[in-house]
Amino acid sequence: MAANPHAPRRPRRFDRNLIVIGAGAGGLVAAYLGAALRARVTLIERGRMGGDCLNSGCVPSKALIHAAAAGLDFAAAKARIEAAITAIAPHDSIARYESLGVDVRVGEARLLDPWRVAIGGEILTTRAIVIAAGAAPVIPPLPGLAEAPFVTSETLWDLADLPRRLVILGGGPIGCELAQAFARLGAAVTLVEQAPSLLSREDDEVSALLAKAMARQGITRLTGHRALAVTRAGDGFALRVESEGGGEGGPREIVFDRLLIAIGRKPRVADYGLEEIGVRLTARGTVETNPWLQTNYPHILACGDVVGPWQFTHMAGHQGGIAALNGLFGWLWRLRPQDAAVPAVTFTTPEVARVGLNERAAREKGINYEVTRYDLAELDRALIEGESEGFVKILTPPGRDRLLGVTIVGHGAGEMLAPATLALRHRLGLRKILATIQPYPTRSEALRAAAGIWRQNHASPRALAWLARLHAWRRGGEG
Repeated sequence: MAANPHAPRRPRRFDRNLIVIGAGAGGLVAAYLGAALRARVTLIERGRMGGDCLNSGCVPSKALIHAAAAGLDFAAAKARIEAAITAIAPHDSIARYESLGVDVRVGEARLLDPWRVAIGGEILTTRAIVIAAGAAPVIPPLPGLAEAPFVTSETLWDLADLPRRLVILGGGPIGCELAQAFARLGAAVTLVEQAPSLLSREDDEVSALLAKAMARQGITRLTGHRALAVTRAGDGFALRVESEGGGEGGPREIVFDRLLIAIGRKPRVADYGLEEIGVRLTARGTVETNPWLQTNYPHILACGDVVGPWQFTHMAGHQGGIAALNGLFGWLWRLRPQDAAVPAVTFTTPEVARVGLNERAAREKGINYEVTRYDLAELDRALIEGESEGFVKILTPPGRDRLLGVTIVGHGAGEMLAPATLALRHRLGLRKILATIQPYPTRSEALRAAAGIWRQNHASPRALAWLARLHAWRRGGEG
């Protein structure tokens, strides 16, 4: 077959070893690692350094949650958010990355072919490319939405005043976190979720516990409700919703001052040349990669939200490092990102933290398991602090101490999850956890206490009976 005369020609020489598109968590790690390994690296960002996590995601949302829990008003909460971003921004700044040896460019990147990237009128050639373009909020095709005062997780931070009536569409982690934060700040919050429960990927008892907490806060929850349209309501607007079952008297309208759309995020795959040069996408709209994060062009790799399936800052960073290494050294050897122990935390009250499988996922995968549960109402530190709501739930194969997954619900659950993540990643069973001393009184004792329950439940009746006879003999033979 004759060669295609119009096919892009691979350069004989390259300006860069690595070009990274996107300066969020994945891109920053990829660029940092590439420069640390003395590669010539260019990092391109069209917006603000730090990406969504620093500017509109993890940092501002957790600062808002903290400020609301501390009882600050909205103005003070906004000041706290700005202070948090300002404090962290130098870690992700242009100045820092240039000091590390990264060539940082601010502007729109465009892939011209598999080896050429255009930026600001200049064309750079590169041996490898890492796509770390992130994701953007999904905007549903709701009739009337475009005319309404709605915000997303990206534009929420531009609000000048606290909405008196806030409707949140979406009962996932973002929607639930922000519902509680705004309720604490004084807004009347209604949370609408199409699924039958909040945090629909979690076990039912997790969702139920969170729903009870929201009820105590006065948050109106409409689970199993579908949004139909945004309508005019006097001088304002309303969200028309309907029960998925068709009951409850038909559609109803919820008047709002602001509508927050939090129904998910979609990967950013358009407007920078992916499709034009033939990088394949999946049916879900993510960049298609193999287990080594390589696209159909082995020297073009992708990481983070643009790949998925996890939309976590920490997973983007992990993948970013792997993508950089494989981009630079894939011709010698390749690494696979690990996906067996990916922790996730929802920063609600109570916090929901999980690593590995929960019961819902285990059932969906057809994996047999047994459950060991420890209630935090039994934990001394929780009782001391008056924060005893929640539990630790461990899944193991029947009769074995190997971890399949751990779910922790309660105050500080995210911090309590760390040893479980370590144990799952390195295949440390419950016997090892039980044999590890934890300081008293701390919440870290909860996982060890759960391991103790597992051990007690799996003690051999025959061995216990033999021990009873041994001790009777040692006492001199009496019963």
